[in-house]
Amino acid sequence: MIRTILIASLFLIGCTKNSDSEDKTKKYDWYGHEVTASAYNSVFWQTDSISPSVAAWGDTLKPGMKSIAVSRDLIKLGLTHNTMVKIDTFPDTFYVKDKMHWRWRNRIDIYMGKDVKKAREWGKKRLMICYAVPIDSTLNTIE
Repeated sequence: MIRTILIASLFLIGCTKNSDSEDKTKKYDWYGHEVTASAYNSVFWQTDSISPSVAAWGDTLKPGMKSIAVSRDLIKLGLTHNTMVKIDTFPDTFYVKDKMHWRWRNRIDIYMGKDVKKAREWGKKRLMICYAVPIDSTLNTIE
């Protein structure tokens, strides 16, 4: 338990270290949030039987893409289409490309192509994410 808290704290420090600087060219603020993460695939029985590779915002998902789906309550926090997301167990940056069903709250689904076995092995986990919210350019001009 203590190890998990320590890892999560270090992850959040890494996400916020650039947001504390006074850099006027900074484009994003990074926020940390704990979510439940699961995995999904672009197969007809998990998504839409007509077009399982087309995400909610119209993006075509392809195996190997670093994308996630978010529960709709997270959209209100700033996790909108194409938001950059760092997930504490992955070295890569993911992008929000899909929305989950209304019933889910505080969740993300990590896209794992058509590899159903890999998605099942991933399972469901509580973990930390960091996401980038663009800084409003009009706010940067006020001093």
